[in-house]
Amino acid sequence: MYRSTIALLCALMIFMLSGSLLAQGNSGSKQGEPDDRGFTAHSEFGGSVDSSEHAMELDSNIGYNFTKHFGMNAGVPVYLVGGSSTTSSGTKTKYSTNGLGNPYVGLILKFANSSVNYNSTAKGFAPTADTKKGLSTGRATFDWNNRFDHAFSRLTPFGEAGIANTIVDTRYFHRPFTSLGVNTHTRGGLDIDLGNNFSVTTSAYAILPVGQQTIYSKLVPSTGGTTTGTTSNSNHGRVFQQNAVTVGSADIARDEGLSEALDLSPSKRFNLEIAYNRSVHYALNTISFSVEVNVGKLLKGNSAQ
Repeated sequence: MYRSTIALLCALMIFMLSGSLLAQGNSGSKQGEPDDRGFTAHSEFGGSVDSSEHAMELDSNIGYNFTKHFGMNAGVPVYLVGGSSTTSSGTKTKYSTNGLGNPYVGLILKFANSSVNYNSTAKGFAPTADTKKGLSTGRATFDWNNRFDHAFSRLTPFGEAGIANTIVDTRYFHRPFTSLGVNTHTRGGLDIDLGNNFSVTTSAYAILPVGQQTIYSKLVPSTGGTTTGTTSNSNHGRVFQQNAVTVGSADIARDEGLSEALDLSPSKRFNLEIAYNRSVHYALNTISFSVEVNVGKLLKGNSAQ
């Protein structure tokens, strides 16, 4: 009941802030801001590596910006996951899987004004990927995230808050599992512009699930069985390393941690990033990377510099 109340309050706060910022943005957006109306295309390859496994993802999408405030896109990720896993019986095996993830459609809303910048993204995922490989939950899922930031010279503090029924990957942590269950997620931190196209981001995050959760491992092959409840604390709650499918309370999907990232953006066409993530709940340290290409701007030529 307590966590359900927190989730509802977070959702209500997001709606209230969104409405306020939309009203401000219509009259206070920056004049002369670049107008990126028209077709868009992006491709990003990234992943996370730790001492026992890796989770890689190639995500390509195409979209259309109807105005400089509103656009949409659609894409499908490709996953490459591998490593070692220990089943509930204590057997340790090496495992790898790859395949198409769930295709998605995303809506993007953004407003910039002198008080605070607002960016909202909502994604819906179709359950077409292979559940036996842990690439899908077999159910339609969604994620709605909201970002607020304001620049003070080279420093840009930011905050994010959202609600979903699955835990989506971030650039800082590509998870070796897929989840099903309602959760609220938050992130807050600071972007520091170092000059010469370099920047550093330091942040903290929390995922607060509500109610029953299901974890579909990308590491443990499915044999058709389901484990109910959590595993021993000796594995730091990493049920995805022990069972193909685990159904349990909110604790099996809860997570909180810290991230540090170094970003290089030599132009509006390319972005490179390397990051360190510490998951406190899973006691897991990961190194992540991402290479993003703005294919749309690349095709437009010199005007996209």
